[in-house]
Amino acid sequence: MEFSHRSVLLNEAVEGLNIRPDGIYVDGTLGGAGHSLEIVKRLTTGRLIGIDQDEDAIGAAKERLKGYEDRVTVVKNNFENVRTVLDSLGIEKVDGILLDLGVSSYQFDEGDRGFSYRTDAPLDMRMDRQSEKTAADIVNGYSESELYRIIRDYGEEPFAKNIAKHIVRYRDQEPIQTTLQLVEIIKSAIPAKIRAKGGHPAKQTFQAIRIECNRELDVLSKFLLVVADALQGNGRIAIITFHSLEDRIVKNAFRTLENPCTCPKNLPCVCGKKPLGKVITRKPILPSEEEMIENPRSKSAKLRIFEKM
Repeated sequence: MEFSHRSVLLNEAVEGLNIRPDGIYVDGTLGGAGHSLEIVKRLTTGRLIGIDQDEDAIGAAKERLKGYEDRVTVVKNNFENVRTVLDSLGIEKVDGILLDLGVSSYQFDEGDRGFSYRTDAPLDMRMDRQSEKTAADIVNGYSESELYRIIRDYGEEPFAKNIAKHIVRYRDQEPIQTTLQLVEIIKSAIPAKIRAKGGHPAKQTFQAIRIECNRELDVLSKFLLVVADALQGNGRIAIITFHSLEDRIVKNAFRTLENPCTCPKNLPCVCGKKPLGKVITRKPILPSEEEMIENPRSKSAKLRIFEKM
């Protein structure tokens, strides 16, 4: 299958970076290079560093960016290691960093990756297929309380407790090895009248397991601790999220960068921590009605932008 992914908030994100033709930019979630292509088109003497942990994405991105090789460097890594990547390239500071945290359409639609609850496949869900932990390891190895926690917190699934109980009961008889096995277990844990109302009953649980499998929230939190140090003055970081927990992490991190003071609000500042920049988006930028109709997967997207002093 061709690697395809319709880039969400494409123009808004690229415009939000305030691209300079001679600047250095990082696309930390290269994917199919939709955002990267628009960035690199605006560069003359500048440079784009594309980072992704998915080998299929890297292959597709290199193909899409053909003709721009003189200003593009593609690196297989996780964006949490952005500082290590830049150091390895002899780059101290960059002018902008973009993250699009959505899972690509290719990853969802390519059956053997195990991301989709609509096709039968091994329970995998690894974005980096060289990493050790798979979705099957989580489903078959986590305790009932651990499964309950991730399904509740990462999936925001109201029937998390019952789903965790059903998973453990099933795996006591035999291992859960495929996506459709797991789908049937989830369905059995949710009342029929509830299943008939909304979307696919496995959607939130699959999301939760994917987030856990790829350490998505931990990776984002670690990245946000080092990102300001990697930016030049007036450099910008633009992040597109698709999950309320991701958005909350980004919003709080940007607020802390803008106002790192830890002193009580009613007392003069004595901690000495100075603002590192300003939040450009007081409210997140959302997809237009037109984009949501054309690309339903964009509906939960939120874009936030921070500019370093």
